[in-house]
Order: sequence, then C-alpha cells, then structure tokens
Amino acid sequence: MNAPTTTLATTIPSEHIRIAVNDTTEPFWAAARQHRLVVPQCGDCGTFRLPPTPFCPNCQSKNLSWPELSGNATVYSFAVVHGFPGIPDLLLVPAVLDLPDAPGARLVSNIVDVAPTDVTIGMRVQVDFTPIADGWMLPVFRALPAARDAE
Repeated sequence: MNAPTTTLATTIPSEHIRIAVNDTTEPFWAAARQHRLVVPQCGDCGTFRLPPTPFCPNCQSKNLSWPELSGNATVYSFAVVHGFPGIPDLLLVPAVLDLPDAPGARLVSNIVDVAPTDVTIGMRVQVDFTPIADGWMLPVFRALPAARDAE
C-alpha cells in the first residue's frame, strides 16, 4: 500500500523500521521509549559520543553515564529523499543534528512535518517521538516555530 503524496517530510512507516538493541545501545532506546533523549557520556573524561560505543574514543574508558538532554538540536547537514522502496511518494528529510547539550555529539534522525524547502543548515529543531515496530519509539525532530524567523 502506498503512502499518500505529501509536501511535508515524514518518516518511513513504522512497520518498516527495526532497530538493533544490545548492551551498548539499550539505554538510548529505553529512554526513547519514555520520550526522553539521552546520550552516552564518558564517566572519566566527559566526552559525549554517538553512536553509543562500548569504549570512549577519547580515553578508552568503559565508565559511562546517560544524561538526559533538553531535546533541542541544530541542523548540521541534511538531505531530501524522494521515495522509498515500495513507497514512491514518501518524502524524507534525514539530517545530522548538533546537540547543544552534548558538545561534539551528533545524532542522525529525520525532520518531520516540514516542507523540505524550509529546512536550512543551522535551523533549530526539537525532539519528538514516534512509535515504531516492536513497541519502541523513534526520536524524530520538528522545526521550532521561531526557527523560520531566525537569522
């Protein structure tokens, strides 16, 4: 079944999204299930890191904490994707997002409910969560209303 044609970006239908959960990534996904955005931070040197890894890339420590973030982000880079296998009318805006609460960490996600022509580098966005397969929640981002009026 094809998704309806839209001029606003969306996500891949939830039944097509599967995530891999392991000891390293489970805290991220468990927090998302509670509508919280967390990021791994080295308990020794303070380095934030995404994607989650078992060792700190800076000091190789295994000591880890998962601070909760505000959910604010800034678009670092993005693409516009027209179509998905079996869903040719799907419109996606995958983006690399800077997380101001976690300096040095970037998250790859989708920007939703926005016309792709309105997305810009430096645009401010806020996390939201959408249900996906197996009862998990996927972090997605929406433009902040003031983002269009920013410099």
